[in-house]
Amino acid sequence: MTAWFKRKEKGIQTATEEKKDTPKGLWYKSPTGKIVESDDLAKNFYVSPEDDYHVRIGSKEYFEILFDDNKFQELDEKLSSKDPLKFEDTKKYSDRLKAAKAKTGLNDAVRAAIGKSKGKDLVVACMDFSFIGGSMGSVVGEKIARAIDVAKKKKVPFLMISKSGGARMMEAALSLMQLAKTSAKLAQLAEAKIPYISLCTDPTTGGTTASYAMLGDINISEPGALIGFAGPRIVKDTTGKELPEGFQTSEFLKEHGFLDFIAHRRDLKNKVNLYIDLITNQPVRKEKELAS
Repeated sequence: MTAWFKRKEKGIQTATEEKKDTPKGLWYKSPTGKIVESDDLAKNFYVSPEDDYHVRIGSKEYFEILFDDNKFQELDEKLSSKDPLKFEDTKKYSDRLKAAKAKTGLNDAVRAAIGKSKGKDLVVACMDFSFIGGSMGSVVGEKIARAIDVAKKKKVPFLMISKSGGARMMEAALSLMQLAKTSAKLAQLAEAKIPYISLCTDPTTGGTTASYAMLGDINISEPGALIGFAGPRIVKDTTGKELPEGFQTSEFLKEHGFLDFIAHRRDLKNKVNLYIDLITNQPVRKEKELAS
């Protein structure tokens, strides 16, 4: 029997520069060591199917999940940060902004949009951790405030997706002012009786937790998300006590009353819209409709 494959040349040596590398991004390895193909990960709402690990994603992916057919109108797309304090540490803040824009293709750490979700209008503001750690600067606060204004004007529910390391230190007090501004805007939204849903994702820390992330009519999270104000090490050093197991995870916070429920990413669109139907006293859309 003749072999189907025969090597015509012996001792083949391929130069290093000619070797074919495996393209990056074909597989994803979760923190527990599970390997999953990137295409399968995307089809599974960016959740590792073997260990249910929720991969950290940004506004692009959340908009795909939440908006019908990924159709939406972005709000204040071109708004971007300046450097009013001429801040400089190991690098100029202006240079950090340029680098972040080039690396991410984003103008700042939050994007806002309005579109149909299960056939009804929804305003979504979503933070991007890839842009300077999702830090909250003046533009982040302003874009969130303007998104809230759109929700109020059009009488449309507002969803805030937080993913942040906290206030942007390069803007100092200007950054901290955004806590008060966004909180005041949310108070106006509450007066207008328009639903506000806060989704805390991994990680939600610092000034975001101290302001809009915990001010929702309903506060929800994804499984396993880190949520807190200061980091565990700071809390431990300050209190001088050992921290409970799972401290600052979404499961721990739900157990202690800080969150209303935890939503798996595949159920996120259904859960958000079901809550909106209930709180606005509208007929609950059928599961078949919600699954579209």
